[in-house]
Amino acid sequence: MSADLIIQQLVNGVTLGGMYALIALGYTLVYGILLMINFAHSEMFMGGAYVGLGMLTWLSSDSFPASSFFKGSTFGLILLFLIVFAVAGITIGVLGVIIERVAYRPLRHAPRLAPLISAIGVSIFLQNAVLLWIDSKAIPYPSLFPVRQVISIGGASLNSLQLLIVVASLVLLLILDTFVSKTRIGKAMRATSQDREAAGLMGIDINYIIALAFFIGPALGAVAGIFHGMYYGTVIFSMGFIPGIKSFTAAVLGGIGNLRGAMLGGFVLGIVESLGAGFLSTGYKDVIAFGILILVLIFRPGGLLGESVVEKV
Repeated sequence: MSADLIIQQLVNGVTLGGMYALIALGYTLVYGILLMINFAHSEMFMGGAYVGLGMLTWLSSDSFPASSFFKGSTFGLILLFLIVFAVAGITIGVLGVIIERVAYRPLRHAPRLAPLISAIGVSIFLQNAVLLWIDSKAIPYPSLFPVRQVISIGGASLNSLQLLIVVASLVLLLILDTFVSKTRIGKAMRATSQDREAAGLMGIDINYIIALAFFIGPALGAVAGIFHGMYYGTVIFSMGFIPGIKSFTAAVLGGIGNLRGAMLGGFVLGIVESLGAGFLSTGYKDVIAFGILILVLIFRPGGLLGESVVEKV
């Protein structure tokens, strides 16, 4: 493999890793507080892509009064995407809170298998709802973002969309890490993660903290869904499954329950997957990702930044 191809695969891997990291944070936030794997989170990613698609189509259509403003200037285009990301994030975040209230909260004190089965049921329900209510076929994503080459190194290049995805992902990850580590609510989230009952006795509203985790995680997943639609050009009702499982792999790789581990795991998985596809073939991408999951579970179940905890009986 030539040096140019390696550099290009690294660029592609970092871009892909940014999307994985955003989705992985949703898994790790919920697991850190409830010790639960929210497998419906992959459909939050898919839902965000569809909400973004609808907003982009509506705001850029000729029938919308301000469409010429949005499409006619750089400021208008920036404002358009800010609105789309905000609406998608809030909508899917609220959906995540509703799902937690309806499907997970009643099972909070049930055996661990019950919430897991409920999460799988919610995932199947949401996927089939989109299949029946929207479309079963892939829908093209509006190509409103100007994709231009930003950096060129030999035969490798970085375009403006890849740069946007990487920078936006890093900024969102930094904001969330700062929020959890520095703010009063973030400290309450960490206290709830360490001991839910003790945090409740100290006056922390446990239901609010859990609902907040179910808002933030899906909102970040929605942003990743829009990026995915912009990057690959289409969305489909089944698009959440593979990226969702790979992002879960990234969370496990970094240390599930650890925010920085989820970030690291996402980027590592994206880079390894892209390099593997370049060395071997694109058909091996999924094999590599799930092979990493198996190896991590066998040899380091705590992840790269996680700690192996001995459960005392």
